[in-house]
Amino acid sequence: MFDLTGMTALVTGASGGIGSAIARSLAAQGARLALSGSNGSKLRAFREELNDEYGHDHVEITCDLSNTDSVEHLVPATIDTLGQLDILVNNAGITRDNLAMRMKDEEWNQVMQVNLEAAFRLMRAAARPMMKTRFGRIVNITSVVGATGNPGQMNYAAAKAGLVGASKSLAQELATRGITVNCVAPGFIRTAMTDQLPDAQKDALNARIPMGRMGEGEDIGSAVTYLASREAAYVTGQTLHVNGGMAMMS
Repeated sequence: MFDLTGMTALVTGASGGIGSAIARSLAAQGARLALSGSNGSKLRAFREELNDEYGHDHVEITCDLSNTDSVEHLVPATIDTLGQLDILVNNAGITRDNLAMRMKDEEWNQVMQVNLEAAFRLMRAAARPMMKTRFGRIVNITSVVGATGNPGQMNYAAAKAGLVGASKSLAQELATRGITVNCVAPGFIRTAMTDQLPDAQKDALNARIPMGRMGEGEDIGSAVTYLASREAAYVTGQTLHVNGGMAMMS
């Protein structure tokens, strides 16, 4: 079940905490990966690690998602190196937190450009080859914040909520071509950044989660792998919330 052998995937933000967990999960099921991110040396080291662990001759493609030309080049470069594109995972994202009354235009624009506009451009580019093969899986990583809001993150919440709406629209456009478009919305996930928080702050975060703990990157990787699989062929336009019960969406 969830065998991705023979499938190729492009994962953005692939060397980060959640991105690397997604990449590992896809590779473990047999997918060949194009790993994208802005840090070339970090990507290269991660690619070598994946190749050693899972084989498949994965590749890395450096991309600055704030640069339109770089974004537009990413899907063609993936197809040039892998020969096809079956799975697109829009995982990369940035934050520029500030209270709305203090938020600068550039803080709003930077988050929208990377978190929403770049994802749109990649989905648009990926849809064309997927339509030709009449198969594709697009999975967008959103956030619980996109559904609940969060003080100081008006830009981030708006971008993530926008990504959900965009995914639903594209899902309807591509459904007859065997292409699904879904979202995974993480809650609090343990990363290197959260590990550095003071214990009191961790305790406060965990108190908001019915399961009493933060999630792991593997929890997100497993959700993405399911939605990327052939078995998820009848699931589209949906958001899978992975948050330990912190926000229970109907």
